[in-house]
Amino acid sequence: MAITLNTSFSPSESHAAAAPRAEIPFQISLGPTLVQPSVGWLGGEAAEALFPSARPLGDMHGFQLHETSNLLIGTASSFVGPSIADTTRELYTRLLAATEGRPLYRIWNYVPAINHTGNGLENYQAFCVGRSLVFEAAHGSHYRRALPAASAVGSAGDLLTVVFVAGREAPQHFENPEQIAAYDYPREYGARPPSFARATVARFGAKPLIFISGTASIKGHVTIAPASLSAQLDCTLDNLSLIGRAAGLGEHLRAPAATTARHFKIYVRDPADYDQVRTRLEHDLIRPGDHAIYLQADICRAALKLEIEATLIG
Repeated sequence: MAITLNTSFSPSESHAAAAPRAEIPFQISLGPTLVQPSVGWLGGEAAEALFPSARPLGDMHGFQLHETSNLLIGTASSFVGPSIADTTRELYTRLLAATEGRPLYRIWNYVPAINHTGNGLENYQAFCVGRSLVFEAAHGSHYRRALPAASAVGSAGDLLTVVFVAGREAPQHFENPEQIAAYDYPREYGARPPSFARATVARFGAKPLIFISGTASIKGHVTIAPASLSAQLDCTLDNLSLIGRAAGLGEHLRAPAATTARHFKIYVRDPADYDQVRTRLEHDLIRPGDHAIYLQADICRAALKLEIEATLIG
């Protein structure tokens, strides 16, 4: 399984010389629990630790659950069977059962061979079918109003892994004014559209929790500059600024307070692009004190070279 309680492995930037980049596994720390979703680490921080104080609650509906004072966090993996749509549908049905009706704030999805085509659909498109059917069954024809921030990137192996964050307070969801909402994409992108919001904001008094979904080089619904890494970086950074402004962060995802922690995950399709991507982002986006992790992963569209997500914690 992709979930383990082993806490002894702690890679750092110095490991890059000892092992080829992308061969060190990426880890997500949920309190004492480590999740390894079969995505390669390229650089930056050794592991993602958004919620280090999360306390284990045990298993429910096949999910390992954790809690903080305001949040419910869960993770699970399922072996992908003959139909990734069916696997997704079963896993997401259990996910919604595990949240016990709490609104979702964020979901991370690690999809095996995300760009592989079988039975006429890419794995990502089949994943989108299963996911949207579960949301529609739970929330009816207006299910789009309940969709949280999310990302879906490729992973190795045959496990579909998800991590979710939910809470008791109703969040706000936001869209990029220069992109068509993913849930309104035309059918050329699949039988069912992707089911996520571009950003989700939850507030706990004066403490905001802001999730920016996986963001890439797309305007409207069209991939921009499929052949140019530099141009895709330009477009992706512009989209981050646009969704940041829509979510109340101003330019360049400026935090609403000096005490807000900024976390970034950067997914790079080709490890050979890592140095160029990191140099550009450290000049134009990431500042001292930020938390940044660079990962090798396929993106939901084969023409996309990178994707960036952000989480801001007050």
